[in-house]
Amino acid sequence: MLASFLITFREGLEAFLIVGIIISYLGKLNATKYNKYIYLGVIFGVIISLFIAYIFQVVIYGIDNELYQHYLMIFILMFATIVLSYMVVWMANQSKQIKGDMEKNIKQLVTTGNIAGMVFLAFLAVLREGFETVLFFSSLTLTEGFTFESGLIGAVLGLGLSLVLVYALMKGAKNIDIKSFFKYTGLLILIIAGGLFGSAISMMQASDLLPIFVPVVYDISDILDDRGLVGTFLRALFGYNSSPTLVHLIAWGTYMLTALILWRRTYSYAK
Repeated sequence: MLASFLITFREGLEAFLIVGIIISYLGKLNATKYNKYIYLGVIFGVIISLFIAYIFQVVIYGIDNELYQHYLMIFILMFATIVLSYMVVWMANQSKQIKGDMEKNIKQLVTTGNIAGMVFLAFLAVLREGFETVLFFSSLTLTEGFTFESGLIGAVLGLGLSLVLVYALMKGAKNIDIKSFFKYTGLLILIIAGGLFGSAISMMQASDLLPIFVPVVYDISDILDDRGLVGTFLRALFGYNSSPTLVHLIAWGTYMLTALILWRRTYSYAK
C-alpha cells in the first residue's frame, strides 16, 4: 500500500500542480472562461489513462504462452525502473522552469484563442502522469507481496493527499515546502525502483537469461524472512531479499548506489 501511495502521491502532485498553475494563470489573465476547456482536457487524460491501464492488464495476463508472458513481465519491470529513475531526475532539473514555461504557453494560447491547444495542454499533463502511474502499478502487481486491494487503497489516499496539498498551495499556503516533498518522495521512489529492478533480475535468473554463480550469498531468514509478514511488506516495497544470489545482490547494490549518487548530485545542483 505504501508503494502505491507514494507513486500516486508523487504523480498526482505533478499533474495537479500543472493543472493548478494553468487555472491560476488563467485567473490572472481574466480568462477564466477557458477553465472548462482545461477541465475537459483533464477528463480526457483520465479516461485515456484508464484505457491504457485496461490494455496493460489485457496484454500482461491475456497471453497464454508462459514464456512470452515472463519475458513481457521482465521488460515491464526494467522499463518501469528506467522511467521511475528518469522521472525523479527530470523533475529535479525542470522544477524551476516548469511554471514559467507553462505560463508562457497559456498566454500564447489565450492570445490566439486556441481552445484545442488548451484542452491538449491539460490532457497531456494528466496523460503523462497517468501513463507513468499505470506503468508503475503494472510493475508492482508483478512483484510478490503486492495485492490489488491494498494498492488501490494506497493509490486513492495518495491522490487525495496530493489534491489537498495542491489546493492548499493554490490558496496561498506559502509555508509548505514543496521542494522537500519532491526531493524526499523522489528518494523513496528510487528505492522502490530498486526493488522493481531486483525483481526483474530474479525473473531473468529464473528464465536462465542471467547466470546465478553463487545461489545464496547470505541467509538471514531466521532473523527476517522475506516471506514473513514484515519481510513480505519489505519485499513488495523495496525488493528485500533475505537470501539473495550473488548476481542479484551486485545488480541491486549497483543500481542503488548509482541512483543515490544521482539523486544527491541532482538536487544539490537544483538548489
